[in-house]
Parts: sequence; structure tokens; C-alpha cells
Amino acid sequence: MTTPTRTGTKAIAPVLGVPAAPPLPEDVEALLRRLRLPHIRRHAPEVVATAKAQRWEPVEVLRALLGEEAIGRERSALATRRAGAGFPTGKTFESWAPEASSIPAPTQQALRTLEWVTRRENLVVCGPSGTGKTFLLEALGQQAVEAGLKVAWFTLEDLGVLLRRHRADDTVTKAIARVLRADLVVVDDIGLLPVAQDAAEGLYRLVDAAYEKRSVAISSNLHPAAFDELMPKTLATATVDRLLHHAHVCQTTGESVRLTQALAGQGVSPLS
Repeated sequence: MTTPTRTGTKAIAPVLGVPAAPPLPEDVEALLRRLRLPHIRRHAPEVVATAKAQRWEPVEVLRALLGEEAIGRERSALATRRAGAGFPTGKTFESWAPEASSIPAPTQQALRTLEWVTRRENLVVCGPSGTGKTFLLEALGQQAVEAGLKVAWFTLEDLGVLLRRHRADDTVTKAIARVLRADLVVVDDIGLLPVAQDAAEGLYRLVDAAYEKRSVAISSNLHPAAFDELMPKTLATATVDRLLHHAHVCQTTGESVRLTQALAGQGVSPLS
């Protein structure tokens, strides 16, 4: 018996009494390689054997093979987008506790729709350390990747390194343009340390180039209005002006979740 899969193709299941699927003929294997159909090539022997045993119609065989190729490509593209994003830990909304965040639940739900990304709006999450700012941004980034969007994750130090690397040959503008191939660019943990000149300039260049073209999301211990405490006032003013013009600002409050868990003995597994 067979059952529908996500794509409407027939499930490929082993049939009692059917020997292991023989390999494809060499010429067919070569054609599939030439046409770059790796997922069909991987699943074709089993599909063909199952189809023969269960007497599938030709169109069912075609549907199953194309379905495997489509699913395989979607998985590969997702893995590529996730790897290219450079997320720090891999946290997603599966482990997010909405009730533990000081951000109102309706705001959390609105952010998770990602409509602000498609509208090229920015997001600023600011508040004390340990109140879930980075967690929220990473979970949103992971959801964006799963929705087919490209994400790029940076720290301020990363932006400073990027600027120094490309300043020597005057390719900073091109480097920033490559970053903005992503639909969403995240800059994490602003405000913990004084900002070096290169990093401040990198943040300005990024925000300026992304203005009304791409979404930028940042997490910060300080509200952007206080960025002139971290970087030169002229750069801070120009950066914040562009950043906040089309931005959602969420301020977190409360005690550090990490510290609370540590004091409760939840930060480590008990020693045996």
C-alpha cells in the first residue's frame, strides 16, 4: 500500500519479497549526472523497483521522481542559506518561551510574520544583558531562512574587520553590496564595549547602503539614541537617523535569564 507524501507523490516503501533495487544503467546514471539531478539519481533505483512491484502508472513514476528532486533541492537550499547566514548558536523558536520575554506577545507575533522584512523595515531590540535580545534575533533569522530568505549575521567587530580588509584596495563599497544580497542583515551585541573607528564606520556604511533597500536588525544594550556614547557623534547621528526612520524598536526589561538560571543551578548538569 502507498500513501501520499507532502508533494502528492506516492510514498516509496520497501515491498515484502522484493529484492534490493538494482542500480541504474550506466547511461541513465550519466544522463542524470549531466542534467544535474542528484536527488532523482539517488532515489531512482528504489522508485523504479517499487513502481514495478506495485504496478504504478508511468505518470506516477514521473511524479515520484520529480517530487524527490524538488524536496531534495529545497533541503539543500535551506542548508546553504543556513550555513551562509553564520548564526552563532542555532537557536530557533522551538526553544523560545514567549511568556518569559518582556516584549508584548502581540509584538512577538507580528515580528514572526516577517512582514517587516518584506517591507524593508528595520528592527532594534535593546535592553539589559541576558534579556533575550540575541535569542530573539537568531530565532527570527532562522525563521526567515526557512521562509526562503537570505540572512547575514555580524557583530560590530566583524564589520570592522570587513572594512579594514577591503579598505586597502578600495573595495569597501563592493563588499557592503555583497553583504546586502541578504534580505536581512543582523548586527548583534552593540553597546557592550566602546566601538572602534573601523567598526563605527562599518555600521554606518551598512545602514546607509541598506536604507529603504534591505532590512537591518540590531541588538544593543543601549537605545540607539545613546550611540553617541559609543562612537563619534557625527557617525552616530547619521547612523541612527537612517536606522530608525523605518524601524520597530523593542525594549527588553527584567533580570538576566542566564544569571537567574545559573543561580537556580540550571546552567549546568549536576556533577556525578
